Amino acid sequence: MKIALIGYGKMGKMIEQIARDRGHEIVSIIDIDNQEEFDSEAFASADVAIEFTAPQAAYGNYLKAFAKGVKVVSGSTGWMKDHGDDVRRMCSEEGKTLFWASNFSVGVAIFSAVNRYLAKIMNQFPQYDVEMEETHHVHKLDHPSGTAITLAEEIVENIDRKEAWAEDTTDPSLLRIDHIRRGEVPGIHTIRYDSEADIITITHDAHSRKGFALGAVLAAEYTHTHNGLLTIKDMFNF
Repeated sequence: MKIALIGYGKMGKMIEQIARDRGHEIVSIIDIDNQEEFDSEAFASADVAIEFTAPQAAYGNYLKAFAKGVKVVSGSTGWMKDHGDDVRRMCSEEGKTLFWASNFSVGVAIFSAVNRYLAKIMNQFPQYDVEMEETHHVHKLDHPSGTAITLAEEIVENIDRKEAWAEDTTDPSLLRIDHIRRGEVPGIHTIRYDSEADIITITHDAHSRKGFALGAVLAAEYTHTHNGLLTIKDMFNF
């Protein structure tokens, strides 16, 4: 498979190595200093572009890739609020393909499935209040993390006593999310169900970015043969 990389930071370099190890060809690498590469024949030859950039750049990158007929796998967060409807329309009505995930880690996909199952159970036990905490490296600009938002939406969907999520809230009808930025932490997500009697805690703690990078390449392999707006739930059937 021919892969283009959009964004060539730590994650982009790790994705490059894993993709090559799995037998794929990197035909184009685009970073902030060579944006003209979007117009190259090499980029247009890609089967899939893997995009990890900043929230303010992601949507524009999708448009440039779509214009060249290139499918996109993206882990960029922070763009959905302003551009989510446009992307959904392009994928459903205009034949574009985007595989988007707030987190590509296989472990996080499993953690998410556990989160949904636990939330369904805890809906029956109103004595437990639920809250979330996410910790990431100091370079991460957005908060809460895209992964935390995805996990929170799953909880809100399954627990009737929570109407939405929010940061810095004491409203019992809202799921509180706290964020911490320190060091080079790849990502820690903790969900707590607390009552007067006890506390139930589930945590995903990433050792490195390698799990995210491998998941992105697996998503590219899946996207190569699928179309439309794709998610982790399409790739992993659990």
